[in-house]
Amino acid sequence: MKKIVFGLCLILCTLCFVQCTSKQETNDEVYLFSYFTDDSRDGLRLAYSYDGLHWTALNDGKSYLTPTLGKDKLMRDPSICQAPDGTFHMVWTSSWTDRIIGYASSKDLIHWSEQDSIPVMMHEPEAHNCWAPELFYDEPSQTYYIFWATTIPGRHKEVPTSESEKGLNHRIYYVTTKDFKDFSETKMFFNPDFSVIDAAIVRDPKHNDLIMVVKNENSNPPEKNLRVTRSKDIAQGFPVEVSAPITGDYWAEGPAPLFVNDTLYVYFDKYRDHRYGAVRSLDYGQTWTDVSDQTSFPQGIRHGTAFKVNRSVLEHLMLSVKE
Repeated sequence: MKKIVFGLCLILCTLCFVQCTSKQETNDEVYLFSYFTDDSRDGLRLAYSYDGLHWTALNDGKSYLTPTLGKDKLMRDPSICQAPDGTFHMVWTSSWTDRIIGYASSKDLIHWSEQDSIPVMMHEPEAHNCWAPELFYDEPSQTYYIFWATTIPGRHKEVPTSESEKGLNHRIYYVTTKDFKDFSETKMFFNPDFSVIDAAIVRDPKHNDLIMVVKNENSNPPEKNLRVTRSKDIAQGFPVEVSAPITGDYWAEGPAPLFVNDTLYVYFDKYRDHRYGAVRSLDYGQTWTDVSDQTSFPQGIRHGTAFKVNRSVLEHLMLSVKE
């Protein structure tokens, strides 16, 4: 009898240990958001959240990094990805009409390397732009993918367009790198039958595939909504057949997907309404609910990325006020 009781106690203690360990792991994770404001020459801003719904500006909403690159010296659409060694890598839109994208790295999100340009479209003299570059680290190949939207006149099937957007017909291009020193040749990444910008990728932890959210940028009639496509292997690309819109009867751009435990959020810029919004999926991207009225964001927040970090990273940010 004593052996049975002892055995039951041992099992209960083991279960408690597992639960406590799991809870500790969850408590060690917090969420950061890199973003810019309408004054994109002022640079990188960061916000944090514990639940994925309520976001608070860090550093009193002041910039962590002022841009020095590009024709217009902008820092729009900052995308940050943390490397396995803890280094944070960031790319951004440096100008409305550049054929480069900006790059910098940091160990703590406070002190940054010298800014550098990645000449992703310098081989295309007719390219109009390099917009909203995003970073994604592919663990199986230990490779970073950098992808962005570019218009090259006459390169793709024309889409009906409005007068204000005449000549703009974007597709998603990409390069890869392992060290941010050597880069692959620029290639097509996503080529649907509509003008597309603002691609962002998140890995589904349950199905172990990749979910990519993109903006349908067609302007006549206007779409201006977010769609989803999925792939098992980033090297094989994503199907160009996308989902129905996951956003509502408003114009949305700049999707930032983030898993908070088993809940998938996609944050986005309701840019005509001058506010931020979010949709949520409780079934790993199959169905979506608008939860914009349940969220709060820093004033003036614009397109960026949401990413998970260890709580110690946030604690260091909170203790360090950058002038």
